[in-house]
Amino acid sequence: MLTAAGLSPKRSRGQNFLIDPNTTRRIVELARVEAGEHVIEVGPGLGALTRQLRDAGARVTAIEIDSALAALVAQTFHGDPMVRVINDDARSVDIAAVTGDEPARVVANLPYNVATPLLMDILAEAAQVRSVFVMVQAEVADRLAAPPGTSDVGGVSLKVAWYGNAEVIRRVPPTVFYPKPRVDSALVRIVRHPGAPRLGRPEPLFSLIEAGYKQRRKTLRRSLSAVCPTDVIESVGVDPGRRAETVTLQEWESLAAAL
Repeated sequence: MLTAAGLSPKRSRGQNFLIDPNTTRRIVELARVEAGEHVIEVGPGLGALTRQLRDAGARVTAIEIDSALAALVAQTFHGDPMVRVINDDARSVDIAAVTGDEPARVVANLPYNVATPLLMDILAEAAQVRSVFVMVQAEVADRLAAPPGTSDVGGVSLKVAWYGNAEVIRRVPPTVFYPKPRVDSALVRIVRHPGAPRLGRPEPLFSLIEAGYKQRRKTLRRSLSAVCPTDVIESVGVDPGRRAETVTLQEWESLAAAL
């Protein structure tokens, strides 16, 4: 399809196209897509996953930054009222406006180079997106879902946990992509916490987390010295001799509330 269209993958945009039909079918099954749902797909590429989502009965909004690829997908689904293609940078698109008042979910094979910031944008800004099921680089998936006390935990792990529950579903080999990436990928699911969705980027909570993980090998007494005095750390029952990677989200929230 690429050759016929005179196109080739662009490394600068992290384009590794999902081409294995068994994998795209399995993604839709694991994502539990139901007929009539509104699904946002970022980076549809050649439209392989778009097709499976459409066949499952979903109404798909595919957002593609690459003009040539957007045109290719639009042509493939020309006249299909269940598929809408937006040619734009997903980080510039108002996802909340795209979904309107109805609930939606994101199901996508995300470009490696924008996966994390894009996910954080969606969680912070689009309350209608109740769940996310995406393919990302395996090590990114591990960080997104890592609990405190593990080697993979980082600031992004705590930020994601503030919005919802994340879990790595399964690893995916390079062989299902064209071109083959040099690393494994993984499917990760993020489900918003029930009730009123948390939105925005709460301060000083996120600033505290960032400060702690910026110097994650140092104790809280040292890593937070510029933003949170030791007596405040002690006042909420947290040992200032601990490191950021051992601190739970609830403890971070207590620290932020005490400032």
